[in-house]
Amino acid sequence: MMTDELIFLEQDILTQDEVFDFLAQVSVVHGKAHDKGAVKEAFIAREHEGTTGMLEGFAIPHAKSSAIDQPAVIVVKLKNAIEWQSLDGSPTQNIFALLIPENDAGEKHLSLLSKIAKLLMNEDFKHQFKQAQNKAMIAELLRKNL
Repeated sequence: MMTDELIFLEQDILTQDEVFDFLAQVSVVHGKAHDKGAVKEAFIAREHEGTTGMLEGFAIPHAKSSAIDQPAVIVVKLKNAIEWQSLDGSPTQNIFALLIPENDAGEKHLSLLSKIAKLLMNEDFKHQFKQAQNKAMIAELLRKNL
């Protein structure tokens, strides 16, 4: 579910809508989904249920859809923080997006979501993630902690 090719650094994205568009595009380009529009709509629908913006510049958007063929985690570090209506009101710069096939048993994705949320409560992890300068460093940090 977690591969280096799905880690994107210094992305010049200005809005939450653009983030969802980028995530949907990446999911199709990398063979994780087959319908960009449906994936984007799944991210938007989930966000309407309640914000996925966490604390201190992190967000965990997730999409569950029949347009998603393979589960995946997409990591995005934005060049500049953007508004996300996060729980603490801070702008978001670090994104862990989950792609969940509609027929997935739910338990796997909830477990991964829970693990990521717990990591984002760990000050050492957040500091290391923010300091990571390349894909290899981020991938290693995630593999070690997830």
